[in-house]
Amino acid sequence: MTLRLLYFARLREAFGRDRETLDLPGPAATLADLLALLRARGGVWAEELAEGRPFRMAVNQDIATRERPLADQDEVALFPPVTGG
Repeated sequence: MTLRLLYFARLREAFGRDRETLDLPGPAATLADLLALLRARGGVWAEELAEGRPFRMAVNQDIATRERPLADQDEVALFPPVTGG
């Protein structure tokens, strides 16, 4: 399974990249599974994506919950919540 990941705002700065293509050896069934893989990188990945840290996710430009199933070639965006003014 291949996913295109996009990182925005503080996550982009913390991870030192704004995007990556992630080739998984098997399916990542849900966003929760993907988050577990990213957290397993350790360091800043585990810190920024820890439970309780404020961030949102979207799959193919639709806001999604952690239970959202993933499919090959999905675009997954991770970003902090934004406020208007």
